[in-house]
Amino acid sequence: MSQRRAQRQALVIGGSMSGLLAAVMLDRRGWAVDVFERAESELAGRGAGIVAQPALIRRLAALGLDARDLGVAITTRQMLDRAGRVTATATRPQVLTAWERVYRMLRDAFPRERYHRGREFAAFTQNEQGVVARFGDGGSAEADLLVGADGLRSAVRQQCLPAVAPLYAGYVAWRALVPERALPAAIHRALFTAMTFCLPPGEQFLGYPVAGADDDLRPGHRRYNIVWYRPAHEANALPRLLTDDRGMTHTISIPPPLIRRDAIAEMRAAAERLLAPQLRAIVHLIEEPMLQPIYDLASPRLAFGRVAILGDAAFVARPHVGAGVSKAADDAAALAESLDADDIEGALRRFEQQRLPEGKRIIERARHLGAYLQATQSAQERARSARHGIPEAVLAETAVLDFLYAS
Repeated sequence: MSQRRAQRQALVIGGSMSGLLAAVMLDRRGWAVDVFERAESELAGRGAGIVAQPALIRRLAALGLDARDLGVAITTRQMLDRAGRVTATATRPQVLTAWERVYRMLRDAFPRERYHRGREFAAFTQNEQGVVARFGDGGSAEADLLVGADGLRSAVRQQCLPAVAPLYAGYVAWRALVPERALPAAIHRALFTAMTFCLPPGEQFLGYPVAGADDDLRPGHRRYNIVWYRPAHEANALPRLLTDDRGMTHTISIPPPLIRRDAIAEMRAAAERLLAPQLRAIVHLIEEPMLQPIYDLASPRLAFGRVAILGDAAFVARPHVGAGVSKAADDAAALAESLDADDIEGALRRFEQQRLPEGKRIIERARHLGAYLQATQSAQERARSARHGIPEAVLAETAVLDFLYAS
């Protein structure tokens, strides 16, 4: 390893949202940053709808990115019963967008020649002078700092914390994006200007408008994002959902094209039994649903010498808090600000001290909000369900980060 570099260099493992946030923030502070993404194809188009929390919008604006038209602005939330009647409403102004819109904004803000696709991280070594990352293709890269931002399945975290693994929460989410133009006029009027919920027993369905393909915000060109949380027991129901037509059972998740037709048919049949008619109509319009098992993951440490983990590589919270991308932005900002100091290892320890408590609070809050959806519950989780699973609480608490700033 070289003894001294004229410009501080960073390797970011993972080219998705948290990796790009870290890369752009370090780049703007004068670091030479290279991003390594294991996927060979462009990531744009992955994911679904997200809530653009005010903290995320502020972070993007601080980077000089135009976040004024980030998504669809709404002010209202509504709860539907099985018959389709509006039983409760709440006022909550928010901006709703698509994962790929924020991703594309960050991707365009980072130098293209420093974003390397098809580079799967294998391992790292480090000493007092720097860190070396080694890749599956036999190549390597050397820098002052390595940032693990490679998500739920993080290989960087696996090397640093081999005993830490995702913990299945006891339920799954069926997700889809439906083109706005496909919605019947009556359904569009009923749903497209609000975040809409329906609560079948022990389940939760929600939907809201987001940007369309290619970041399109023109009326008629947007999309409707749906998420339907359903219990699935880990011992039997989950393996069946993750098994494809060839009999192969996938770990963690299953690619949408491989979801069995009978599993999709069961989901559609359940919609007929359980959902409001407006939402049943939306389910009929889904062409290729995604299936997302819900996991928790909490890392006890974030700093390992010259190596740090952040975003979903460090903490994965259930989606009900709506903190995923916002937390990744706060992680990246805290990392970049800490690294203004010359001592990298000391800076990473300060980053860890700042972000560990926040990650733990988000994980705990998300567990409280999702307890009523679990296939099995402890006595404590049943008590949480009684508090957080009622319509008034769901409307007031879903995708709201006020708890982070409460005294």
